[in-house]
Amino acid sequence: MKLIRYRCGSAGPMAGLWCDDRVIPLQDAGGRAVCLEEVLEAPVPREAIERWQCPEASMPVEAIQWEPPIDRQEVWAAGVTYKRSQKARMEESTAAASCYDRVYQSPRPELFFKATPHRVSGHCQPLRIRSDASWNVPEPELTLVINSRKELVGFTIGNDMSSRDIEGENPLYLPQAKVYDQCCGLGPCITLADAMPPPEAIGIRMTIERGGKPVFQGSTSIREMARTFSELIGWLSRDNSFPYGAFLLTGTGIVPDSDFTLRPGDWIRIQIDGIGELANPVVQG
Repeated sequence: MKLIRYRCGSAGPMAGLWCDDRVIPLQDAGGRAVCLEEVLEAPVPREAIERWQCPEASMPVEAIQWEPPIDRQEVWAAGVTYKRSQKARMEESTAAASCYDRVYQSPRPELFFKATPHRVSGHCQPLRIRSDASWNVPEPELTLVINSRKELVGFTIGNDMSSRDIEGENPLYLPQAKVYDQCCGLGPCITLADAMPPPEAIGIRMTIERGGKPVFQGSTSIREMARTFSELIGWLSRDNSFPYGAFLLTGTGIVPDSDFTLRPGDWIRIQIDGIGELANPVVQG
């Protein structure tokens, strides 16, 4: 089952079930549109969807405007969870190379706050590169969807946009390299956890297009991760609470070469097995 958040006409954002080329609205018994958070917080999300779906009001996908699949949740991210990511972080900052090497091998992962909902873009919505950065890259990441009880309820695609020159200048600049308007992509949907392939079978692919032609392509697999989902959730949950739930980007194993940087007008396309494709145009502040 794939959940989306969308608009149709002048109506506000609502939750729906994405079935191939159709979208089925979710409504309670009184006809009220159900929000995504209500589904994710239900004791059994699949049963809630079956109870709230309204097939007679279904519409073609072409009739909707995609919204990021987030209501009030926080967005967090994990770093240096793939060997390729460790290498890239060491390349961008010789002064902090040993720091990234140690965190890759340490029992405690790197976790950092990534975005609030208003800084998140959905499918086909723009992502931003900073106006004061000269080396910007996307980071395609399988993203865990966690409810307020700290349970893994689903997965989505995440794009952890990063200004590598800012972070490379000083690791203490990480929040400025990572957190700004339109700094995070999520979508196009949330696939319920029980509908995903086994972790070892999940592949991740990214293509960056410029002028309609690919200028970068890369792929990886969840098999390359050095951390497990439960491990990352466990560390994030220590002495922490999430009243509305949270999204946790799990790190990237696809990193463009050091001579590559995003430009305004580029398109970033990320595909993850079991979820679909998240596509975003690039703009500059």
